[in-house]
Amino acid sequence: MTNIRGKHIAVIGAARSGLAAARMLKKYGADVYVSDSSDIHTEVKSKLISEHIAFEENRHSSRAENVEMAVISPGVPDKAPIIKYYQREGIPVYSEIEAASWFNRSPIVAVTGSNGKTTVTSWMAHMWETAGRSYLLAGNIGRAFSDIIDETQPGTTVILEISSFQLDHIHSFRPDISVILNITPDHLDRYEFSFNNYAESKLRILENQQAEDIFIYNQDDSFLVEKVQSVSSRDIHPRFYSFSIEHEVNQGAFIRNDQIIFKINDSEEFLMNTSEVGLPGRHNLHNGLATALAARLSEIKSESIRESLQTFEGVEHRLELVRILNGVKYINDSKATNINAVWFALDSFNVPIVLILGGRDKGNDYNELKSQIREKVHTLIAIGEAREAIRKQLKDVVPNFHDTETLEDAVRIGHKKAKRGEIVLLSPACSSFDMFEDYEHRGQVFKMAVQNL
Repeated sequence: MTNIRGKHIAVIGAARSGLAAARMLKKYGADVYVSDSSDIHTEVKSKLISEHIAFEENRHSSRAENVEMAVISPGVPDKAPIIKYYQREGIPVYSEIEAASWFNRSPIVAVTGSNGKTTVTSWMAHMWETAGRSYLLAGNIGRAFSDIIDETQPGTTVILEISSFQLDHIHSFRPDISVILNITPDHLDRYEFSFNNYAESKLRILENQQAEDIFIYNQDDSFLVEKVQSVSSRDIHPRFYSFSIEHEVNQGAFIRNDQIIFKINDSEEFLMNTSEVGLPGRHNLHNGLATALAARLSEIKSESIRESLQTFEGVEHRLELVRILNGVKYINDSKATNINAVWFALDSFNVPIVLILGGRDKGNDYNELKSQIREKVHTLIAIGEAREAIRKQLKDVVPNFHDTETLEDAVRIGHKKAKRGEIVLLSPACSSFDMFEDYEHRGQVFKMAVQNL
């Protein structure tokens, strides 16, 4: 759908992607009305007023209901009364990335997964830049897709980080290359506490892909592999490529004798030794392989792929070294918003750890961390709404357990408990919305508290 001129469209949610969608839809001739059930930020209201876009806050009135279609922000759940109203009345509901895709002119590389999305999309941007290739980075990272739509063109690749929420209301969204890094339990509170529902949402990234398109997936994720097999039985499906650090693959990228190998059209190509990859940890070997494979299939030269794998330094709030004080490393992993991400974080270190865990619980089973915590963590500090659940499941696993109301207090406790050569690690396993605006805000508060020690 590209002809929206004169159509009455409600944009539900006035955060970053809602504002971007409203501006884009108005530019293409729609009659747009922005509606938010909460306060709208003063700066956003000023922008809406300056562009003559009508809006309301702290409610969804009849004006938001009497529309031909709705575009919703990813933060708006399906159980919201306004979304249920649209569904009852048969009013089409689209995600912001779907709406933006109607006007896109660029090839799309879209990345989803429970963990690693931001690292991989940022790594891709670094790789495209290293190769001198034109790109735009958007989606669940940085700018909304709608914000960059006017900059799209055939010679510029759009690299999108895509969350499950953004995939829930797509209709025709079709990446040229789609990537699923992994699927582990996350956001189950949004999916009726059903892991299968959440997984099906992730798999929507390839539902519109055609035979000439490409799908890249993690061969080491057995659950994902099982799901992919059902997709491969479709009459029309994209070309499948996989990556693995555990065994060889039929088509894709893998590791043999500590060497990264591409296997494309039954021909093998040596890329580099794994020891040369700049980011540490097994999970970053997965991330690096996914990034390299997408680049190789986008016809980026091996020299640029090698250089990028060697020089990429990671992203903020993802195992970010904040400071070394009296021999103690303070690591900001605020982006670890689920159990699996924390497991990978703990797996990256082989020294004693003080772990700060907690926030808004999304249905986590903290027992999955017991083996890692028992082996590596001597002090566990619980924060946020999840404190009681963490206490019940993990208090007896560690020598020292504390809970506290603020992240600043948690940092001070960590400072007292950690000895030279150890690590104080913020890796929360929870969303941040009980105490902070988002994971970035939480990470900034942690870094400020560490700098103030």
